[in-house]
Amino acid sequence: MNNVTIEYCKLCRWMMRAIWMSQELLSTFTEELSEVTLKQGTGGIFNVYANDDLIFSRKKEGRFPEITELKQLVRDKIAPQKSLGHADKK
Repeated sequence: MNNVTIEYCKLCRWMMRAIWMSQELLSTFTEELSEVTLKQGTGGIFNVYANDDLIFSRKKEGRFPEITELKQLVRDKIAPQKSLGHADKK
């Protein structure tokens, strides 16, 4: 099965954002994901990994991911055939 890890800065208090995003991913990928792991870090980090591959970095992008964007990135990595319905861009 597939997994996602969200690494967030505990000093920046981004845990609630990480929890919300993990809930959204687990709700969307009920059959494709076996787990979403939250990992505390420091230094303003907010990274998202799918199967240990970095798919989003707040520092690199200069922003947080939009939830639709994050779902698309996870889908592209773990289940490219899955339709996200209205969240898919035409």
